[in-house]
Amino acid sequence: MGVEIERKFLVRGDGWRAGADGGTRLEQGYLSTDPDRVVRVRVAGDVARLTVKGRGPSPDVRPEFEYDIPVAEARELLGLCAGAVIRKTRHRLPAGDLTWEIDVFEGAHDGLVLAEIELPSPDTAFARPDWLGEDVTADPAYTNAELSRS
Repeated sequence: MGVEIERKFLVRGDGWRAGADGGTRLEQGYLSTDPDRVVRVRVAGDVARLTVKGRGPSPDVRPEFEYDIPVAEARELLGLCAGAVIRKTRHRLPAGDLTWEIDVFEGAHDGLVLAEIELPSPDTAFARPDWLGEDVTADPAYTNAELSRS
């Protein structure tokens, strides 16, 4: 079974930009936003994926399954999604053996910047840069599925 172990934070300021890459523009929508079975379709450049996430034992640990799909089909699926299609640019910033992913949102969520870090285990220690804000891992308002509803 695939498992995602991820922490999510608000971002303060632009201090992260100096070490980040140029970013990749993402479009994603949700075929299901039920917390027990979130189904997402995402297009990132010339790559598209269908992702299924379930409810896990905690907000930072949950089952996750991802499948590559043709970009043309992903674009059609985006048209079937409930709620708004989220548009954001994802920047990657190396942090030792880990990588921060910083999402800069557009449209209805313009100004929102979130940082995520995937961990090999829930108890993995990681450095907290000074631009890292409040931990919102357990706050459902900051899930992309919830953001797609507003």
